[in-house]
Amino acid sequence: MPQNPSPMTDSTRAHRRLSQSELPGGRAKLSLGTLLAPLKARPGRKIPLLVHFHGAEWVAEQSGRQWNSRTAVLAVQIGSGSGVYASAFETPGRFRALLDEAGARFGPVVVTCFSAGYGAVREILKDRANWDRIDALVLADSLHSDLDIDAGQMRPFVDFARQAAAKRKRMLVTHSEVFPGTFASTTQTADYFLGQLGLKRRAVLKWGPLGMQQLSQARAGRFEMLGFAGNSAPDHIDHLHALAWWLK
Repeated sequence: MPQNPSPMTDSTRAHRRLSQSELPGGRAKLSLGTLLAPLKARPGRKIPLLVHFHGAEWVAEQSGRQWNSRTAVLAVQIGSGSGVYASAFETPGRFRALLDEAGARFGPVVVTCFSAGYGAVREILKDRANWDRIDALVLADSLHSDLDIDAGQMRPFVDFARQAAAKRKRMLVTHSEVFPGTFASTTQTADYFLGQLGLKRRAVLKWGPLGMQQLSQARAGRFEMLGFAGNSAPDHIDHLHALAWWLK
């Protein structure tokens, strides 16, 4: 069901935003998304690749370049709601075909998603053959489920998190306090996650990127979860514009 519009507003935190600017490099439209290639690539060396789902393409591109100036960025923005992202990748092999379509030797490959973009990532993780192509995963205020949290929907993420906790992968989950009402919030799915991994939150109170206010943290191996204050739309968008910080 659609999210209930939040009546909450916030005028206390800064909610700073990236500024759009032209980035060097060539762009190519793929069957899904747009690939921004670096201006120069060293012969024989792999190129870091950021694959991002949902949100303005330029935000993903700028975030990737802030993380690593040699990064190629494949930004996929195909509509509203997790369903459109899930249906785009429900066919096994679709993600690998998209990487092959990009036509370069990439490494490391970091997959990120914001908000509804988790629908694509869930389908990608269901196909275990994709795991060898993914080095790290970032969920930026993105992991939702049915109100009664569906263990089947969560299992691909939890299984990948266990790999990160064992230091075989890397995974970062961030969440706000936004309560959508008609489906599980990212706070609720985070609680479920921690229960499955046997982890507990550690309370913190410190400033995060762009004026965000961090409230909690949990970590095991190379898995990390960060909780932030806020139940308004700007608090949600903060997690997208902070993508460069999550990558770092």
